Amino acid sequence: MSVPVAIARIAEKLAIHPEDLLPFGRQIAKVHIRALERPATGKGRLVLVSATTPTPSGEGKTTTSIGLAQALSQLGESVCLALREASLGPCLGRKGGATGGGRSVLVPAERINLHFTGDFHAVTCANNLLSAVIDNHIYHGNALGIDPRRVVWRRVMDMNDRSLRHIVVGLGGTGQGIPREGGFDITAASEVMAILCLAGDIDDLRRRLDNILVAYTWDGAPVHARQLRVTGAMLALLCDAIHPNLVQTGEGVPALVHGGPFANIAHGCSSLLATRMAMHHADWAVTEAGFGFDLGAEKFFDIKCRMAGLDPVAVVLVTTVRALKMHGGAPGNRLEQPDPAALARGLANLDKHIENVRRFNKQPVVALNRFDSDSDEEIALVRRCCDERHVACAVCSHYQQGGSGARELARAVMTVAEKNRPFVPLYDLEAPVEEKIRIICREIYGADDVAFTRQAERDLRQMKDLGYAGLPVCVAKAPTSLSDNPALKGRPRDFEVTVRAVQVNAGAGFLVVLTGDILRMPGLPERPLAERIDIGPDGGILGL
Repeated sequence: MSVPVAIARIAEKLAIHPEDLLPFGRQIAKVHIRALERPATGKGRLVLVSATTPTPSGEGKTTTSIGLAQALSQLGESVCLALREASLGPCLGRKGGATGGGRSVLVPAERINLHFTGDFHAVTCANNLLSAVIDNHIYHGNALGIDPRRVVWRRVMDMNDRSLRHIVVGLGGTGQGIPREGGFDITAASEVMAILCLAGDIDDLRRRLDNILVAYTWDGAPVHARQLRVTGAMLALLCDAIHPNLVQTGEGVPALVHGGPFANIAHGCSSLLATRMAMHHADWAVTEAGFGFDLGAEKFFDIKCRMAGLDPVAVVLVTTVRALKMHGGAPGNRLEQPDPAALARGLANLDKHIENVRRFNKQPVVALNRFDSDSDEEIALVRRCCDERHVACAVCSHYQQGGSGARELARAVMTVAEKNRPFVPLYDLEAPVEEKIRIICREIYGADDVAFTRQAERDLRQMKDLGYAGLPVCVAKAPTSLSDNPALKGRPRDFEVTVRAVQVNAGAGFLVVLTGDILRMPGLPERPLAERIDIGPDGGILGL
């Protein structure tokens, strides 16, 4: 890898005007959104990177996105990445950092993974300001008549803390507020994060903040954030966070890293502004959608592309031999051992994701992220599976070799892009909400049907009454299975998805559908990665 160059030189590669660059030291800068008002300097071909159903550790989707971008650059193409920011929850919990790995990384990795430019903190503060104002309004007379039992706005923090999922606020006497039940979600699952990532400009950001549904009155009428007269202050807290962050890969390829909604409990895509800016300034914009295609990519198409008029020219499906062996029944502690039989059974998971990509009228490119433990026989099995389905398959070694290890993938992407067809949404927005949910569960997950709990049925009736039935749906689901049951691997069949609740994210512009046992505040594992992180003798951060 090359020594990171000054961020101003990275901006020059994208022809970003010097007045639009807002430096955060030598290697990081924000790019003012007014850059989008200047003439475009790129052709703006968008490439989406998604994946098959991953193991709990992930299959290297970000690493592959970075490797692909570096390979395109090595082939003489103008390219820019548009990726999500890292959340402290997984960084200090199970998955670790979100800046790639080996020779396909973003730099400076430690700063990006920890506090970066403060966007997550700004989202957290804006969210919790609204929480504080709601309780303050109730305490000082409650002129809006908010029913404390029906406050739906929750506090957030950027950390995995299961103890805060359900709490009681206002304890301690009359001077401490009105006691009521509440709770915390992780910042990446907050509606403010979704709003920041879907806003097209400052005015759109203000409109979306105004439209946040926070509570209901004693009479059942909705209460929106604008009625509490605090969205101007929320906007002020977010006024710097709206500008995308510019960094570089280890090979000096520009990367816009901005926003961070999780795909299992949110919509899983980096900000719209970062995506548009990458397309505005480069011929190729490489972005990703979190977890498997069934989660992040479905939402990328049905929510982000539909709202913003985007249409990727190619879709990459990242997979690994170890993940496919897991889906074929191999134990988690034996995924590094050769097991062609388990791999052959697990190919059904890859097969289903290929079908799902084609459901959106796209032709996938499979990127097999190679590990040292993969045998030639196992790699040949994956290639044969793709050949039988007339899908390009590139074996990638970008972790070890950087961009040169993803050139086969880059060429396959360029070939597929020449035959691109317009994407087709999965469902009609005017369809009943129950039908939209059923279409996703049946066609993308492979479920037989959907069961709605009584709470979900009440939620659906209420949102119809309030006029929100025409919004797209954002399903919160287990990320390690195509079903809502994380124990079901491979390509599950003969199962039913249980919808336990439906929430309105009126500001973000979608409905959140909670399935199975999915939680919007993760917990830490028994041995969190935070136990390995420290400061070294030279002052550098170790273990991240």
